[in-house]
Amino acid sequence: MKNTPVADARALHATAFAFDAQRSKLPVPGDRSPDTVTVARQISQLGTLITTLGDQVLFRANAETQAPHSARVITSFVAAVGPASQAVSALGSVAHQLSFLDQTEHLRDQPDARGARDVATLVIGNALGMADTALRDAAESLHAASATVSEPSVRLQAARSRSTTSAPSPAPSSVSAPAAAARPDRITRSR
Repeated sequence: MKNTPVADARALHATAFAFDAQRSKLPVPGDRSPDTVTVARQISQLGTLITTLGDQVLFRANAETQAPHSARVITSFVAAVGPASQAVSALGSVAHQLSFLDQTEHLRDQPDARGARDVATLVIGNALGMADTALRDAAESLHAASATVSEPSVRLQAARSRSTTSAPSPAPSSVSAPAAAARPDRITRSR
């Protein structure tokens, strides 16, 4: 692993895409029913992503010489741990409620159990919404950080140097230019 702005921007971007991928795997209430195995697998995958965040920080913090941008990169990876942990916690709540629904399946026709099962379904929906928000926040912050860490490309720097907003405006001329004559082969219309 290299500790250059381009390499660090790529690492931030790749990690952001990993969070996007996890977000796309979330069950959507109503579209598909979540199951405990799928949710547990996603919790495990998010645990791996949290480990990746820690490894990225450790690599940069342990470097013999820190690049000027390293502090921003470390901060960006560390900042993603909070939302990732929130997503894991929310999915833990989903798994807990799914377990409750499995254990009370035989009681679903009883009025007391029906109410509790309805509440569990609502908790699952809310927890999936919280996980979705947390994963989106982690991905967006990492995407934004990757844009601020990488150096502008040569093309972008050249475009900025040609920009009309950065170039001085020409001084107004004291000599007025003669009116352009219409080409003889074109018909001009007046209003």
